[in-house]
Formats: sequence, C-alpha cells, structure tokens
Amino acid sequence: MRVRRSYLAVAVAAVVVIGAAAIGGVAVAGNGDDEPLTGTTYDRAVAAALEFTGGGVVTETEIGDDGAAYEVEIRLDDGSQVEVQLDESFAVLGSEPDDDGPDGEDDDDGDDDDGDDDDD
Repeated sequence: MRVRRSYLAVAVAAVVVIGAAAIGGVAVAGNGDDEPLTGTTYDRAVAAALEFTGGGVVTETEIGDDGAAYEVEIRLDDGSQVEVQLDESFAVLGSEPDDDGPDGEDDDDGDDDDGDDDDD
C-alpha cells in the first residue's frame, strides 16, 4: 500500500508540473508585444503617427510596447526611422529614433544605415 501511495504522489506531482508549464506557456504566448495592429486601430494609429511626422512610410506597427498603447514605426523621407508612441485615444505620447534594422531586428552594427561611409 505504501508503494502505491508513492506512485500516486509522483503522478500527482508530474501533473502539477506539466499543468504549470502549460499555463506559463499560455501566459507568455498571450503577451501583446510585437503584435501588429489591425483594422480601424491600425488606420487610426497610422493616421495619427503620419500626421505627427509629416509623412513617411509605415514599416511596422505594434500593440503595447514601451508603456504606450500603440507604436508605429515610420521611415522618413531622409531614410531615418522613427518610433511614434500613442495612447489609447491615439494621441501622440512621444517619439524616438528607431534602432531596428530593415528586418525589425536591433541594428547594432555601429553604422548609421544611411548608405554612405561616414557615421553621421
């Protein structure tokens, strides 16, 4: 009888561990970072960001990054990239130069990505 209880305790512990891992995986997968905007949310965020920057080409949008409700990345006419942060009502909270490369990954190669050989 004692052996059966040991097996039962091990089985229960295994179920608890597997269940906790599954719940943790769902929590991580449900994180909104890097989730692109869609529909009218996309339209309103892009309009607000482009009005703020005075034009450009939208390269990426995302939900809830860096304390903002929405974020829109725009490549300006001079080739620079800027991130515009918006609140829930699409008001601009601020903007900053974007350090992402063309593929959306951090571009830490040390150059200014403007195509010339200087770092200006």
